[in-house]
Amino acid sequence: MNGEKLDTHRKALKINLDNRRYGTFAEIGAGQEVVRWFFRVGGASGTIAKSMSAYDMAVSDAIYGPCDRYVCRPRLESMLDYEHELNLARLNESRGDMTAFFTFADTVAARNFKGTNDCHGWMGVKFQAHPRDQDSQVIIHVRMLDAEATLQQEALGIVGVNLLYGAFYLNHEPEQLVESLLDSLTVNRIEIDMIEFSGIAFRHVDNRLMSLKLVQLGLSRAAMFSSKGEVLQPSEVLHKKAILVERGRFRPVTHVNVDMMRAAREEFSKDAGVPQEQVVELMEITMQNLSNGGQIDHRDFLARADVLGATGATVLVSDYFEYYRLAAYLSRYTKQKIAITMGGAALRQLFDEKYYGSLDGGILESFGRLFKNDLKLFIYPYRDAASGELRNVQNIDIAPELRKLYGYLVDKGCIEQLENVDDRYLHIFSDAVLTKIQQHDASWREMVPAEVVDMIEKRCLFGYRREPKFAEK
Repeated sequence: MNGEKLDTHRKALKINLDNRRYGTFAEIGAGQEVVRWFFRVGGASGTIAKSMSAYDMAVSDAIYGPCDRYVCRPRLESMLDYEHELNLARLNESRGDMTAFFTFADTVAARNFKGTNDCHGWMGVKFQAHPRDQDSQVIIHVRMLDAEATLQQEALGIVGVNLLYGAFYLNHEPEQLVESLLDSLTVNRIEIDMIEFSGIAFRHVDNRLMSLKLVQLGLSRAAMFSSKGEVLQPSEVLHKKAILVERGRFRPVTHVNVDMMRAAREEFSKDAGVPQEQVVELMEITMQNLSNGGQIDHRDFLARADVLGATGATVLVSDYFEYYRLAAYLSRYTKQKIAITMGGAALRQLFDEKYYGSLDGGILESFGRLFKNDLKLFIYPYRDAASGELRNVQNIDIAPELRKLYGYLVDKGCIEQLENVDDRYLHIFSDAVLTKIQQHDASWREMVPAEVVDMIEKRCLFGYRREPKFAEK
């Protein structure tokens, strides 16, 4: 087929005609949408050991064990583990030398009759790349965007076939696997906001890069991962939580970044009326901040992720350059308080009207969207490098025609000055720290947290070079 992109029918048929592939389909919620393709195209008896649905909750619990929610990652993983182990126990002895076993599973909530539910699902495949091989696994979380249940089910079936095909034939090229997930679909029908590779076939895969790939390709507008590099599903992290976000380049993380989040956390906790430990904190990097001339340097991205991880931060990578779009995205998951903390220079940029030319209502429409759910901005001051003057909410330079709007938002409490800041850090700017690192000026070490110093020196990040050690004569 010489690199030709296959449609869903031919992908399913190729799998059916592959004598090595044999396994189980277990689908809960939206029907047997994926396995239907394999029955439809013919030759399914050579591929399907078992196909099942367990719609009744009591029946599902009896097979896979009880759980609080049925459309969740733990349920999907229990389905994959149970069915795959069952296949190996029943079939490995008789045909293990020639068969690469697999289990495909999904648990999905498609559009209900009233159209009031969140249409999403978990989908995954656990498989052997070769007979007798150790297991590998791919898990994704999907959001169905079609308005009709039948269209959602159709899209679900297609992305399921794409996932199986990618796992079997593209596991050596995980980026191509990710790209193939929306073959025969569009981003207007399916969003994939989380993907995780694991197991022997993907032992060299960095899931943070795969998360970034989702956003690059438009399969998702945002991706999230923990300080340990584990991919996270945004709705599970943010559901009904108060959220505090700090946006930055983090190249590298400085004392200012850490102190800004600390100061904002203290104020936000009092404002939101929740304990600090119950506030979800996110360090956000936009695709625009990662891009250099339209290109993204993966090493630079991982360097930023590493230093953020060293501080214990949860990282959000988003394609939401405009703050009002970020606010709308976060509001999708919670009705609790949301706040964004930023430096005074970023606040001044926020009031630059050139960024709102695409909106009919201009800057007024932007701010209407940004603050409509009682969102608050916490502003960290900075010391002007030229004059030495402290810049804060009271004296920041705003265009004359916008000062009344600015004053209104300050008086209303939408924009609040952080007072509990550490004055020692107000002169620190990330760009200056980066320059010092690249020029081998050791004073940069005083401008970043100790754990970030260790990470930069250990991995030689951001152009840092170790001094050569000369043997004594």
